[in-house]
Amino acid sequence: MARTSLAERMSRLEQQRAKLAEQEARLKADERKQRTRRLVEAGTLIERAGLIDLEEAALYGGLLSLAESVRDKAKLADWTKAGKAALDQDTVGKDATNEPLTVIFPAPLPTPFATRLRGAGLRWNKVMQHWEGLADHDVVAALAAEQGGSVRRVHSTAESDRERDRGRKSDRS
Repeated sequence: MARTSLAERMSRLEQQRAKLAEQEARLKADERKQRTRRLVEAGTLIERAGLIDLEEAALYGGLLSLAESVRDKAKLADWTKAGKAALDQDTVGKDATNEPLTVIFPAPLPTPFATRLRGAGLRWNKVMQHWEGLADHDVVAALAAEQGGSVRRVHSTAESDRERDRGRKSDRS
């Protein structure tokens, strides 16, 4: 069995130390990102609850009062139920009018108009050479009309299959 030299062992240990330092830095960065995400989510919830305009001291006092009340399991369950219902309602209400759309224009678009399309929820598909996304049909149709574009609703394969099957059943009747 060949003996390793002191220099080789020191080099190997230095590599291991560098690898551990890199892993530690990666863990700290991940923890920092998770904390930042939680803070942004908390801020979003404060804004959704309509508390964003409160003075700092009033908001902090309310949160301290809330922290004391959180020990009551029944109250916490009620808050969870009410919060889940409100979040579900916000999500359904926000996306209720959105549907998958594609938009084709006869000519290249000016940049400010493309920005408006992105604001409506569309993105440019480089491969298909059209605009697409989940958006409100009426809003997109009004935008498309400004530049002579055509809007098409996109149906999922499952919806198309169901429609085709309904057509077959009605043909048999």
